[in-house]
Amino acid sequence: MEFQTTDLKKGLKVETEGKPFVIIKSDFTNPGKGSAFVKVKLKNLETGAVIERTYKSGVSTGVVKPDMEEKEVEYMYSDPDGFNFMDQKTFETIHLRNEQVGDDKYYLQEGIKLDVLYYNQKPISIEVPNFVELEVTETDPGLKGDTAQGGLKKAIMETGLQVNVPLFIKQGEILKIDTRTNEYVERVNK
Repeated sequence: MEFQTTDLKKGLKVETEGKPFVIIKSDFTNPGKGSAFVKVKLKNLETGAVIERTYKSGVSTGVVKPDMEEKEVEYMYSDPDGFNFMDQKTFETIHLRNEQVGDDKYYLQEGIKLDVLYYNQKPISIEVPNFVELEVTETDPGLKGDTAQGGLKKAIMETGLQVNVPLFIKQGEILKIDTRTNEYVERVNK
């Protein structure tokens, strides 16, 4: 099924030029003269490379629905070659290389549930939840009188992720992190 320009919205997974992509930005433009067009930013789901394409309205886009499937998995452990997950239905182990996981490795904790994206029956990438809870393993101590109104400091989370946090955050606290922006959201009371 070929997508029309009106279908090309942010978050849509598509196949173009024989590769799987996700649309990360889509802008519709209708100039006073000439035909309308859609300018999209596409992120390659295998390599992470970002490209831009422009499609005229009413003209064939060449963008089709990909042969993709998502499977729920549980993260088990990493090894020198990559990361190992367990399919929640079949209990088989799925291995993804370091390059396939990329910086999403900073959100992986043993036992976390997430989706593995398959393209043409091969696992190509993971989709982490929008929010994860991580423990602060290293940060400068807070100073007496620090409040929520103050500045920010760096904190290193249990997975190696570095996040800017308010000055009052202490080592050992659990924080909610937005995986889309890599930002601190709030403290989590356990």
